[in-house]
This record gives sequence, C-alpha cells and structure tokens, in this order.
Amino acid sequence: MKKITLIIVLLFGAGVYSQNYNIKNIEANTKYSDFGVTYYGENTAIYASSKKTKQSRNKKWYLNNQPFLDLYKATVTNTGEFTGSELFSKDLNTKMHESNVTFTKDLKTVYFSRDNYNSKKYKTDDKGWVLIQLYKADIDAEGNWKNITKLPFNSDQFDTGHPSLNSNDTKLYFASNRPGSLGLTDIWAVDINKDGTYGEPYNLGPQVNTVKSEMFPHIDADDVLYYSSNGKKDGNGGLDIYAIEIQNKKGVGEAVNLGFPINSAKDDFSLVFQNGKKTGHFSSNREGGKGDDDIYFFEELVSPIAAKCKQFVQGTVREKESQALLPGALVTLYDAKGDKVESTIADQFAVFNFKVNCDSSYKVTAVKDYYDMDEKTFASSNEANLELALNLDLTSGEFVYVRGKLMVKIKPIYFDLDKSFIRPDAQIELERVVRIMEKYPKLKINLGSHTDSRAHDDYNWSLSNRRARSTKNWIVRQGIDPARIKAEGFGETELVNKCSNGVNCSEEDHQLNRRTEFVIVNPEVIKEVDGAVDLVSTKSNDIR
Repeated sequence: MKKITLIIVLLFGAGVYSQNYNIKNIEANTKYSDFGVTYYGENTAIYASSKKTKQSRNKKWYLNNQPFLDLYKATVTNTGEFTGSELFSKDLNTKMHESNVTFTKDLKTVYFSRDNYNSKKYKTDDKGWVLIQLYKADIDAEGNWKNITKLPFNSDQFDTGHPSLNSNDTKLYFASNRPGSLGLTDIWAVDINKDGTYGEPYNLGPQVNTVKSEMFPHIDADDVLYYSSNGKKDGNGGLDIYAIEIQNKKGVGEAVNLGFPINSAKDDFSLVFQNGKKTGHFSSNREGGKGDDDIYFFEELVSPIAAKCKQFVQGTVREKESQALLPGALVTLYDAKGDKVESTIADQFAVFNFKVNCDSSYKVTAVKDYYDMDEKTFASSNEANLELALNLDLTSGEFVYVRGKLMVKIKPIYFDLDKSFIRPDAQIELERVVRIMEKYPKLKINLGSHTDSRAHDDYNWSLSNRRARSTKNWIVRQGIDPARIKAEGFGETELVNKCSNGVNCSEEDHQLNRRTEFVIVNPEVIKEVDGAVDLVSTKSNDIR
C-alpha cells in the first residue's frame, strides 16, 4: 500500500487525489489528436481529430506537424467505445481547424469552433495569428448544414470558442480572451433571446476564472459547470477539470477539482456527461495514451458537487398577529453579499426548504400580497447534512385574507347593545376604510354586518341591516361615492364558529360573530395603483 501511494504522489504531485470515477482509454484513439466529445442524440458522438483518413485533408498545421482538425462522428456503444467513425459533415469541415460543437435540444442548430475562416479566406489579428471563432449552422430537410454564420460577438482580435448550451438553449457558454477577461482565457456566457438575437457576453467571475487559462466549458442540466483550468492552487499539473454550480451568472462557492483519475499531471479537459447518465467522456494527453490527445470514457461514482458539505433549512411562514399559516408566500434566499441565491413558494402547509453551503452566512426574506416583508439572517455551521429551523412572521398591511376573502384590515367595529349608531371608537376604524378607498379610487367593497346568535333570528337580521346602512352612510358622508359600497346585513346566518342557537359559548366567542367586514370586490385595481404582485389563490389563505 505504501508503494502504491508513493507512485500516486510521484505522478500527481501535491494535487487532488480521489476515487470518484472509473475511467478507460477508448479503442478508437489514434496516434494523432482526438478530443472534445459532444453527443448528437442518444448514441452518436461528435469529436475533433487530426487523424488521416481517405476523406480528410492531409494539409498539416505547422505548430504540431499534424493535419488540421476535422469533426468526426461515431456510434457510442454501451461500454463507451466508438464504432463506425467517419467525417461528420462536408458542410462544416474546411481545410482549417474545426472542433468542439454543441447542439440545440431539437438537434436542428449547431454551434461550433472554427479558425477565422469563411468563403475560402482566412483572417488574422493585428499580429498575424489566425484565431478561433464561434459559428452556428442550421440543418435542412435533407440533413445538410446550411446558413453557416459567425456569431456577432466574435472579433478578429481575440479568440472565441469551445461552446456549450444550457439545457433549455437560453445560454451559450464559451471560452475567450476578449477584453474583460481575468486571465489568458476565461469562461464567458451570453444570453440567447427568444428572437434568436444575443445579449451582451458576461464573464463568470473569479470563482470560475483565474489569471491563467480556463477552457472547454460544459454546462449540465443542473447548471453545474465543468471546465478546465491551469490557474487553481490545487491543480495536479497542466489543465485540470473542475466543477462549480452556476447561479445568477456566476460561480457559487469554490470550484471543485475532480481529482485522480480524471485529472493527471498533464492536460485534462472537455468532460461531458451522456444525457441523463453518470457516464461520459473527457480528453487528456496524459502518459500512457495512444497518441497526442486521447478520449477517455468515465463512470462517475460520487458527484463532487453533491459531496460538498451541505445543510438544509426548513421554515414556516405565518401571519404575525394570529400565527395563521400563509401558504403561497414567496421566500427568497440571499448570500452574505446580498446576491439572490434561490427563491421558492411556501407550500400548502406554508413550509419552505433550501439547501445551503456549510459555514456560510445567509439572509432569507418572505413576502406575500398585502403583508409587510419579514427577513432573518442566519449562519450555517460546518456540520454536513444538519437541518436548520427558521420561521418567518408577516405583518398584514392594508388588507388581510379572512376565511378566503380579501378584506380591509381594521380593528373590530363595536355597537352599543341593540343600537346602530356609529360610536367614536368605530369612527377611528372607519376613517381607515375611507383613506383606503381614497387611495384606490376604483375600489369597491361589500360591507357586511353580522350579529351573534342571541336574540331572535328576525330581530338579528333587522339589526344587522340597520348597522350596515348606518356604517355605509357614515362613509358616504366622508365623500365616498355610494355606488362603490354595497351594504348588507346577514344577522346570524354566517357565524364564524359553533356558537349557534342554544349553544353555550363565552362572551369572547360570541364577540367573534358580532363583526362588520369590508370585503374587496375587485382586488385587481389595487395592482393598478401600487404595482402589487398578482394575487394568489385565496382558498388556502384563511386567517381563523
């Protein structure tokens, strides 16, 4: 065992050692450069090679004395081997270099790297170098690649290549040494708009990029970026492959070195996963290969991202005063810098969940229509898989949900026994109703007056209607259009508890039934005034 460990140290130096992968060199490799696998459907691989075939061109590149790179395709077996290798497309391959492709989900559009060459002419930068550029092409009904165009954010003065599309074709990741790069080459991304235009390319930042070279990005379906770098402190030598989560256009946390056997003392790059599988291919020029760059098949045993220390935050959103549950609240997690990490909607039980990094500081906020925001800060520890409890309490503002209805939030309005005139303490609450109706000039309300079950049913019906009319008249005298208020008495027909005729209840329980409610008829006009977010379903937002 000591001898084996010593050999590993000699081969890989002080870099990262792990055994999260099984790998093998595939039989299709040649003595030339073979690298950069991308999958075209389920069982076809597209890759770059400088090997000689009857179909390929024999012109050699002076820097390595090998033929220029062409794109090839092959069938991928269940064991990761390539069979039936042949040139991919006569439309895409030229006498210059082509490599590293990515396809849209429908396989109708391809993005690929090519030397700055088009219409049988090549262009150089100011120093005379032919640089890498990004191109795209569309497939026609006959299976030919047409409309080959250079992307608009290329330049003759810097390299742009190694494309990778995200899972929904809305972002294109690539390598470039364009202005704004932190090092020799950086990983960049650009938004792809619905109309096919592009946003402004943006740098993924210092969590991803270094002062040296970052290249060959691959973004997976979970927005984990796999890429190569020779600028990280924990590198094994040459280019090493790293993984990092991407959120809000930048890397989250530290990039994770995939370790041995994926990384070696030489260049390791172009790692991609087969769709929905824990297998894939990567490229390397390590010792023991068949040629220059070789393609290796791998099986992932443990995800380096999943192995990182994580903790779990769970909480409940409630109404502060009543402690009623508030499902449908929007809960947002922010990191220590104030950048948004993730948002979620509290479920039917008003519960939310987040997975957070260990030993990190966060802030979480909760908002819901007609409630004031609540926020809390917390710090995770360094104990993996620990569960943290965090509850948020919202204070209602002008409006509140009660038994599935949106109402003006006021304190209870009291009347003297058997009376319907407006008392001074009730006037204070009704002035609040007036101010809200003035603020929202199109707002309409149903004013409902209710009694408890004591006294005769007909008497309670009559009393509640007198109180409803009295309340409406008071509001109208303050200048509110009477057409905006429908006043109605319900007597004891809509009790909020069990205190019906003959049931023995406390005075407090009876008081809950003696109430005046101002139900909003047209809540959409509130949004017109203050830009409130769209209303959520009221069925699960009772305050009882």
